[in-house]
Amino acid sequence: MRTFFGAAINKEIMSKILIVEDEDIIRTALRKLLNRNKYDVEEAGSVSEATNKYKLGNFDLIISDLRLPGAPGTDLIQMAGEIPVLIMTSYASLRSAVDSMRMGAVDYIAKPFDHDEMLAAVKRVIGKSSARKQQSQEQHTDGDNQAAIEGMIGSSAVMKSLYAKIHKVAPTNATVLVHGETGTGKELVAHALHDESPRRSRPLISVNCAAIPETLIEAELFGHEKGAFTGAASTREGLVAAADGGTLFLDEIGELPLEAQARLLRVLQEGEVRPIGSVESRKVDVRLIAATHRDLGKLSREAKFREDLYYRINVVQLKLPPLRERGKDILALAEAFVERFCQEMDKPALSLTPEAIQAITTYTWPGNIRELENAIQRAVILCENQTEIDHEQLAIDLDLVRLDEDPHELAQANRASNSTKPRNEPTEDLSLEDYFQRFVLEHQDTMSETELARKLGVSRKCLWERRQRLGIPRSKPTQK
Repeated sequence: MRTFFGAAINKEIMSKILIVEDEDIIRTALRKLLNRNKYDVEEAGSVSEATNKYKLGNFDLIISDLRLPGAPGTDLIQMAGEIPVLIMTSYASLRSAVDSMRMGAVDYIAKPFDHDEMLAAVKRVIGKSSARKQQSQEQHTDGDNQAAIEGMIGSSAVMKSLYAKIHKVAPTNATVLVHGETGTGKELVAHALHDESPRRSRPLISVNCAAIPETLIEAELFGHEKGAFTGAASTREGLVAAADGGTLFLDEIGELPLEAQARLLRVLQEGEVRPIGSVESRKVDVRLIAATHRDLGKLSREAKFREDLYYRINVVQLKLPPLRERGKDILALAEAFVERFCQEMDKPALSLTPEAIQAITTYTWPGNIRELENAIQRAVILCENQTEIDHEQLAIDLDLVRLDEDPHELAQANRASNSTKPRNEPTEDLSLEDYFQRFVLEHQDTMSETELARKLGVSRKCLWERRQRLGIPRSKPTQK
């Protein structure tokens, strides 16, 4: 039993990866790198070999070169179905990489690349593998429930799963807690829940708890009698009563003061609200949807949020994924924003350059959809070109290597980096840059630049740039 249990654990940990690369040096380097990091790796030299030799559905990830003998690596995207395909390419073929993502590639990575860059990309994709399979099963069971929701853009697995849950929960009276980072679109979820509920004909009252001063929040929510406090010149109905028969959306509920939390708990438990200064309560029928970016469970343990209220509102929890985890949705959202702002500003239709798309899909978007929307709006306003938006107009603070960097500075930085590494590293620990350099040095006397570039899967321009960066200029044959 212990042996079987141990084997089951090992099998779960060892994710399966297929490498499709025709250059032996690159393929061997990548295989050894992944093997050392506990991945189960198979390899093939072409698309036809991969499909004839293996069942693609058995892998958790396929890493394929873009340029291969015969069919290109992008053909694997459709063949692999739900299995993610990571495309390897060069900076010189950036437009092809963007096209690959449009075709469904999970990501692309430039060659040559180092260990950390490749492992980070693989870990990011493999880390979502189990969740993606579970979501796929849920979506298959849910059938039509994964249909998109009006006003919400995205067809990624996490969003389809969210749509299915919204369709299930919306027709009920269950209290919903929407959790997500700032700018992920929590209010859109509240509107979707209300619009698909039997309460759709009644009001949806939205309240941002963080935007109302603490001294006024109770009066705003629950109302007050005339003379209940200084400045209460007349009786006023609160927002809870205004939502009677409909839905109350409390955004940033974690900012609600403890006194107001106690009053809200009474509304949920007893179905009645008592205005400040009144001795009588009023029955209300309100469905509550709350939203927060904070950990309410942790706040309740720290006595900063009422534990009984937390359990009362956490009946159904919907988690909104951050934009950086939504894959191809980022590009779809960006293009939708471009189209919208062009129409609003009466500008001709604009498109995104490949460099702009690279910036958009590489940036982590800490401000999520709101930050993306603002960046696109700014770019449309500043765009002087009548056809395309460039990455410079996006003004995104990218921590990336620019394509126009001085090759001499790059070479100097590379030599400085290499000088800090032990010189007696075993061959199997060489980086992919080292393999690239070794291949060029070993074959440049017998191959033309075109042949070298084709073997390495890069363009002649990229090969030249890498020569400058690594300090290995083209050697001329000696005359005998």
